[in-house]
Amino acid sequence: MTDREKKAGVRKSFLERNRESGGYLLKRRSRDIVVSICRAILLFGMCFLILQPIFNKISVSFMTEEDLYNPVVIAIPEHFTTENYKLAAELMSYSKALVNSTIISLTIAALQVSVCLLVGYGFARFRFPFKKFWFACIILVILIPPQTIASSLHLHFRFFDFLGLVRLFNHGETLNLRGVVLPYYLMSAGCMGLKNGLYIYMIRQFFRNIPEDMEEAAYVDGCGMMKTFTRIMLPQAKPVITSCFLFAFVWQWTDGFYSKMFLGNTKLVSTGIARIVDSLQAYIQRITGTLTTISVAYSNCILATGTLMIIMPLIILYLFAQKQFVESISATGIKM
Repeated sequence: MTDREKKAGVRKSFLERNRESGGYLLKRRSRDIVVSICRAILLFGMCFLILQPIFNKISVSFMTEEDLYNPVVIAIPEHFTTENYKLAAELMSYSKALVNSTIISLTIAALQVSVCLLVGYGFARFRFPFKKFWFACIILVILIPPQTIASSLHLHFRFFDFLGLVRLFNHGETLNLRGVVLPYYLMSAGCMGLKNGLYIYMIRQFFRNIPEDMEEAAYVDGCGMMKTFTRIMLPQAKPVITSCFLFAFVWQWTDGFYSKMFLGNTKLVSTGIARIVDSLQAYIQRITGTLTTISVAYSNCILATGTLMIIMPLIILYLFAQKQFVESISATGIKM
């Protein structure tokens, strides 16, 4: 039987079945086609809304200042240049800031995920006094913005005194921990760093979805509590660990609040992009020797270029870890 005969047989079968169903089969097929077309249009529109600003920044980053004011140039530069990237890298001290941001983001993310794993596992499996109260405190940590405790954090680390021991051994003087990275590591180790409450919640939900029979079998075989956690539970928690690590790394990479408060003297990509327009003004003034007003279009061009230089490492990181990231998001469903 040829392909044409097969198609004719299928078409005849469809028409016969449609006639027998009183036209219902054709209506259902038409409805499915219309729904598929609408779904494709919606997905295309959503993707365009998300990606269009990035495409616009990519286009602007390769334009000269002349192209920015040319009404004919819309998306494709007429005078292609890479000088904007060189200037943005110089203004942000990109090489040094990239190394510092990578080291700090990696260490902070690793520390936050490590301590949140222990706390989240404890909330998922153990019973202890005031458990619901402490979990409500974690929810408050998620809901309350860190800006509300900025004054308390400033005073606490500006006049740091742990249980009065610092005054006792330092001739009545407190320590000033502002401008160094130590306070941020202390907060992360105490689950009070950036978004730590969310990581605890995600890890708790993930472990609650794992049957307790596996741990009971490990206890019967002679494994202790810590050995069961490291040998049995952690290997299964790779998706949620990857997801929390990505969240911690990305949020630390782009954070401006904690970075300015605790890491003000350290060159980072997040603080560099926040000051890039002011740095551009100073750079132009130093080159020309006069106070010159920079156009808004050129300032936005350099800002867009710097933004691309910051988000590109994050996009590359996500491309390597997207599979486990998606698995984790689907696995951390709410289980009450």
